[in-house]
Amino acid sequence: MLAQILACTLLIAAEGTTDAAPDATTKFELIAIEKAIVDQTNAQRARYGLPALAVDANLVRTARTHAIWMARRRLLQHNRIGIAENIAMGYPTTESAIGGWMRSSGHRANILNRGYRRIGVAAYQSAGGTIYWCQQFQR
Repeated sequence: MLAQILACTLLIAAEGTTDAAPDATTKFELIAIEKAIVDQTNAQRARYGLPALAVDANLVRTARTHAIWMARRRLLQHNRIGIAENIAMGYPTTESAIGGWMRSSGHRANILNRGYRRIGVAAYQSAGGTIYWCQQFQR
């Protein structure tokens, strides 16, 4: 478990970085974490006979922007842009974030909504080490 937590922590971009473009390794690793959230979300949907969600580049961008915004302010707050959104903070792994959302009726309803077809996700680690998660859904 500790190795999994450390691996997840190392894979998430730290808030203390500059605004310069990330190197290829950092960019690839962040995408891998986002892909894991998408895969686990789609696995939950498959358990209930629902179609997989397609990754939407615009939703990924807005999810990343919002996760960074929350981390920099140390604040968990929904983005009021007219889309369904699951947010969380402090979960050390993708599995624990998905598990937390599935135990919450509102978040679970977003994950299992038949009408949603697209998803964007992000994870961002604050300078203090807290991971902020954002999942956004659209039809």
